[in-house]
Amino acid sequence: MLDIGCGTGTLATRIKQLYPDVTVAGLDPDPKVLVRARRKAQRAGTSVQFDQGFSDALPYPAGSFDRVFSSFMFQHLPADQREKTLREVRRVLAPRGCLHLLDFDRPDQPPARSLAARIHSSKHLKDNSETHILGLMQQAGLVGANKVMARTMLFGLLHIGYYIATAPDLRASA
Repeated sequence: MLDIGCGTGTLATRIKQLYPDVTVAGLDPDPKVLVRARRKAQRAGTSVQFDQGFSDALPYPAGSFDRVFSSFMFQHLPADQREKTLREVRRVLAPRGCLHLLDFDRPDQPPARSLAARIHSSKHLKDNSETHILGLMQQAGLVGANKVMARTMLFGLLHIGYYIATAPDLRASA
């Protein structure tokens, strides 16, 4: 399992606690947060591999993960790095491996002239609509891309989307 944009390692550490037999890796470009992530995993008594790097150039062999998680990281990527990141995710996923992406969502039609409209017009959320994210997943070669859950927070002002997509099983089509 790989957690891209792992930050201080909360998700990666928790997964390792819940599933101790699973090999867990976390990746983040910030060396300072990785120090905190390693400390957090050590305090939890877990063994998690934390690596420094960027999601659009994953330092792992092709097909090396069954699951890749992205939790509130995608919105921080510049537009030109989003598809590159998803292509890299597809590359490192094993056949039929799964991407789980949770992030703030920009409604395809944000409400006009309201606080919610201002929040959703943020440069970070500009390209985080369901249509755009699903399109990028398909362009990257992931299959079955689907938004499986949507929630709102702060009285409906913030939208959150949970997406799943799968790496194709190229062996099955050969």
